Amino acid sequence: MATTTDPVPGAGTRTGKGLADTFIPADPESGTGRFPLRTTLMGVVGSVLVLIASFGAAGVLVHDPVLSQGPLSWIRYGHGKVLMTGLLYVGFGLVVWAWVRLGRHVLAGRVGARPVVIAALSWMAPLLVAPPLFTRDVFSYLGQGAQLLHGLDPYAYGPAALDTLPTVVENVHPLWQTTPAPYGPLFLWISQHIVGATGENVIAGVIVTRLVLLVGLAAVLWALPKLVRKLGGNLAVTMWLAVASPMMVIHLVGGPHNDLLMLGFLAVGVLLALDRKHALAVGLVTVGMLIKPTAAIALPFLVWIWANHLPAERSLCRRFVAAVTPALGIFGAVFVAGTWASLGSFNLGWFAGLSAPQIIVNWLNFPSGVGEAVHTLVKTIVDVPPGPFVDVARGLGWLALAAIAVRQWWLARHGDDNTTIFRMGIALLTVAIFAPPTLPWYLTWGFVVLALFRWKRTHLAAVVGISVFLVLVYYPTGEQSLYHWWFIVGVVAASLYAAASLLKPDPLGLVAAWRRPDVRRPELPLSSPTSRSSR
Repeated sequence: MATTTDPVPGAGTRTGKGLADTFIPADPESGTGRFPLRTTLMGVVGSVLVLIASFGAAGVLVHDPVLSQGPLSWIRYGHGKVLMTGLLYVGFGLVVWAWVRLGRHVLAGRVGARPVVIAALSWMAPLLVAPPLFTRDVFSYLGQGAQLLHGLDPYAYGPAALDTLPTVVENVHPLWQTTPAPYGPLFLWISQHIVGATGENVIAGVIVTRLVLLVGLAAVLWALPKLVRKLGGNLAVTMWLAVASPMMVIHLVGGPHNDLLMLGFLAVGVLLALDRKHALAVGLVTVGMLIKPTAAIALPFLVWIWANHLPAERSLCRRFVAAVTPALGIFGAVFVAGTWASLGSFNLGWFAGLSAPQIIVNWLNFPSGVGEAVHTLVKTIVDVPPGPFVDVARGLGWLALAAIAVRQWWLARHGDDNTTIFRMGIALLTVAIFAPPTLPWYLTWGFVVLALFRWKRTHLAAVVGISVFLVLVYYPTGEQSLYHWWFIVGVVAASLYAAASLLKPDPLGLVAAWRRPDVRRPELPLSSPTSRSSR
């Protein structure tokens, strides 16, 4: 390969490697301090367009007290809704374009972490008052909180069993009307108090839920710089990847999703573990588990960090026992106390509720997709139902998940802090991909942790494409588009173009062709040069 120079500050001159193959340098303070004003404003304009269009095209209320009967009711139906949907995609495209431009600034060392965070927050701000984007999960949060508020066990019944607060219940997606809650008791307690404050005002309930979940974002923003300094990543890249991406802006904030609050507890817990405050770290991550059970994946890795911080002259087995014993005690105490305080009893029904989301079957979950693909092939020969194929594939997927997660945990036993946290991120990402269902925002579990480390440019470009894809595979209303194949072809094309744009502006030369001046040779004159000169 031809010799090239890596122009990123802090990397120096590198030979023998192409620009796309070099790692981004571990320079958490990189950037000249310039503020990317035009790029930030582009994202703000896009976010405002998403906000405006969301009132007709996103997860709107069944009976909207503001728009249903007013002069703007047309945006919720027919051609008006189509227009708003198109406008929302235009706004989303501007947000993605701004994010990719911001990424190019970061990779070139023109901006540091602070401008990235300011840009991300400015893109999030308009969405705080928008209807739910690309999901309707927040209505389930409110419905389950209403159940708890009125004495109905959300782990035994779905929101449809609630007779009171019909305005809240009617907006829950039909799929979740009769299914028990899959969330931790602490989050249901939070939802209960949100509904207690907002009552049947669902619009206020959505906005207050977003504001509460921003506590998780604040925790992430506080912990990431300290984690990057400990783990050797690049802070500007980390903030661009974990905070400014469409996965955070559109999914976790625009959604909104309680994964954001869980990630806040997880990030702070990991930081405390690296600071050797192990008891507090285990306690906080257990609290995160009481928000969303996924945080439990991190706890075994925290035990290895604890064990590896103990005196090295002791054997690994003795250090493990010395770490896991108090960790189990702290976990048990926080788990029991948190469950009792949230529900008023030691109700473990939420473990059964974890199976509820598995009724979602689509190819975004890798094992489910394999099962559906095999069924499609077999069905060309004999007409058989898809259920057995999906069930078998999911069973094998669970085995693969267990093998990968246990292997990552076991390989971390002799590792330093960097290795252990990296393998934790891999385990979280594996759970999101292999455990049914795979919903797009689930991949933020691993992305936020893995963003702490050094990345190759080509890998960052892949994350850009994946992030755009994971937003667009659901419609703004929250319904999936995974089996509308021509739409998916367009989604894949848009995702690939966004990925390529990180490494090369205008990769297809579309803008350049539009701006290129007319360089065609002028037509030859009818008369010869000799005859012209003789005149």
